[in-house]
Amino acid sequence: MVITPVFLFFAVEHIPKGNNCLDAAKACNLDDTCKKYRSAYITPCTTSMSNDVCNRRKCHKALRQFFDKVPAKHSYGMLFCSCRDIACTERRRQTIVPVCSYEEREKPNCLNLQESCKTNYICRSRLADFFTNCQPESRSVSSCLKENYADCLLAYSGLIGTVMTPNYIDSSSLSVAPWCDCFNSGNDLEECLKFLNFFKDNKCLKNAIQAFGNGSDVTVWQPALPVQTTTATTTTAFRVKNKPLGPAGSENEIPTHVLPPCANLQSNYEKDGLAGASSHITTKSMAARPSCDLSPLLVLVVTALSTLLSLSLAETL
Repeated sequence: MVITPVFLFFAVEHIPKGNNCLDAAKACNLDDTCKKYRSAYITPCTTSMSNDVCNRRKCHKALRQFFDKVPAKHSYGMLFCSCRDIACTERRRQTIVPVCSYEEREKPNCLNLQESCKTNYICRSRLADFFTNCQPESRSVSSCLKENYADCLLAYSGLIGTVMTPNYIDSSSLSVAPWCDCFNSGNDLEECLKFLNFFKDNKCLKNAIQAFGNGSDVTVWQPALPVQTTTATTTTAFRVKNKPLGPAGSENEIPTHVLPPCANLQSNYEKDGLAGASSHITTKSMAARPSCDLSPLLVLVVTALSTLLSLSLAETL
C-alpha cells in the first residue's frame, strides 16, 4: 500500500502595518474640540484667494488656536505620530497644510526670517521658548539640557502658525526646519547654518518626537528640575498642555518646610504663654488653642484676655 503525502496550503493573510497618523486623524474627528479646531484651520488653509494659494494670515491664526486649545493626545497625535511607511510620513508632513502655512514661492534667508520673527511678539517669545526648551545636551540621557521632552514639544508646536512655522523637510526622516535657507548669507554663513541646524539636526527635538510617537517618553529618563528662565515662565506657562507626557516635576511640589499661617500662629501662641510664679496654671490651660476657623480679630481678643487673666492670677497668688 502506497501512502501519498498530502500537502495542505493555507493562505496567509497579509496583515497591514497600519497608519498611526491616519488613526490619529480619525480620533480627532471623534473628539468635539479637536474636530472643531481642525475644521477651523483646514478651511482657510485650503481656500484659494485671487492671486494666492490661500489666506496665509487666517491659516496661521487658526493653526495657533488648534495647537493652543486642542488636547495634546489629539494635536500631537497627528503631528508627532510614529510611522513605518511613506504614506504615513507624508500624511504627518501634510498635517499643517504646508502648501499654505509653510511653503512659499521663494525661500528667504534664515537670518532674515529670524529678524522678521523678532518684530512680532508672539513669534519672538515662542522662538525664544524653542531655543530654551529644546536645547540639546550630549551628556544628557534624553539629549535635552532641561531633560523635559514635554516642554520641547510644546515649544516646537508653539512656532506653528508664525512666520517661523517649521515642518518636516521630507517624508523620510524626523528632520524639521522653517521655510528658509542660508544662500546669500555672506559673512554670516556660519551663524545662519547654526540657526538652521538647530532645527534640522536637533537631537533633543528628534528624541522628543520619537518618544511621543512610540510612547516611551514617560520612562526614558528621570525628571530633573528644569532651568528656570524668564522666557519660559512668561510665555510657555500660558500654553501648558493637558498631556500625560511624563511624571510631574518637582517644581510643582509644595515645599514641606513652609508651614500654613494657622500653624505659625499656634506655635507663637504656645511660645508666648505666661505661667504663674507659684502655680502650674498656664495660659495654655486657661484658654482654648486658637483654631484655623477663628478670625484673626477673635484670636487677638482671646490672647489678650488670657494674658490679662494670667497676670491677675499671678498678682492674687
